[in-house]
Amino acid sequence: MLTLEKFEEASEIVKNVTLETKLIYSEYLSSQTGNKVYLKPENMQFTGAYKVRGAYYKISTLTEEERKKGLITASAGNHAQGVAYAASRFGARAVIVMPTSTPLMKVNRTKSYGAEVVLYGDVYDEACAHAYELAKEHGYTFIHPFDDETVATGQGTIAMEIIKELPLVDYILVPIGGGGLATGVSTLVKLLNPNIKVIGVEPAGANCMQESLKNGKVTTLPSVNTIADGTAVKTPGSRIFPYIQKNIDDIITIEDEELIVAFLDIMENHKMIVENSGLLTVAALKHLEVKGKKIVSILSGGNMDVITMASVVQHGLIQRDRIFTISVLLPDKPGALVNVAQVIARHQGNVIKLEHNQFVSINRNAAVELKITMEAFGTEHKNQIMDALKQAGYEPVQKQTIL
Repeated sequence: MLTLEKFEEASEIVKNVTLETKLIYSEYLSSQTGNKVYLKPENMQFTGAYKVRGAYYKISTLTEEERKKGLITASAGNHAQGVAYAASRFGARAVIVMPTSTPLMKVNRTKSYGAEVVLYGDVYDEACAHAYELAKEHGYTFIHPFDDETVATGQGTIAMEIIKELPLVDYILVPIGGGGLATGVSTLVKLLNPNIKVIGVEPAGANCMQESLKNGKVTTLPSVNTIADGTAVKTPGSRIFPYIQKNIDDIITIEDEELIVAFLDIMENHKMIVENSGLLTVAALKHLEVKGKKIVSILSGGNMDVITMASVVQHGLIQRDRIFTISVLLPDKPGALVNVAQVIARHQGNVIKLEHNQFVSINRNAAVELKITMEAFGTEHKNQIMDALKQAGYEPVQKQTIL
């Protein structure tokens, strides 16, 4: 059972491995939503995510014999690092099974804490099944990433810190993958103050908890498809499901495109790197139909590899019309390119790429296609540049931007 006494015990124990993640007030997100928005930056933990809380508390409750057998778990990355680091603090062997799609950075970080990494399966669920097989074969002690009351209790220590710092909080937004974090946070919140609303947030392409709540039983999705790899879970935890049913007030689902925009918001306004799963609660702020409330968004982790980060930044800039591509047809004569460039320059467009094709037509008055990729301040500025080109006699056509 998840009890207040256990949460209090866990809160003291996890202090051995956690950094203090004070709430950050976000002026930008507050002004965007009409609420007072605070961020709980668990991306700043030593292992880059909150998962070390549950892993360390769980291992602390094991017997010496259970630890000596060796520990095993399955994870897409953050729980892997949490178990690996926590195991090293107890001097225990750790074997981590990770999906083959896990970013290299997460694999290497897990190994750096002394764990043995086994890559298996395309998604978490397949990796988890293999981990159970290895545990049975070798006698390892299995540390489940979310379907474990003790692990969930460790994760719930986040809520203890939030309420101590902001006792009058109205809403807490929590990401959901398998449901461990949501279980711990929502259960402790309702024990301390039932009036606080706890909203779970899932990717639209991996909404296993939403479907389970709708069906009144644990439900397995046929497949998952989301850039939020840390919450790409097909089946939520069955042991913790009753806690979710009782304590979660609502679930919001988020499209991948919303996470891309949220990444830019956090990076540009708070100078923080937050992984896609950790951004679910930021994207969810726009879905809450409330005003004047104190809201905490839990940023669950920041372990994003550089290649993914570069892709998210590019797509975010394109999505916000900060980078866009147009095509114009020009007469095949000297000075035509200069004239277009002058129009763009007068309206502060910054050209970053040009493609010049002189053979699109035999009509010399419109024989040259010029594709221009440029930087703008946003949609309004982009439209100003497009209007200026039209007024100058051109017919700009917006194209798909490929950088």
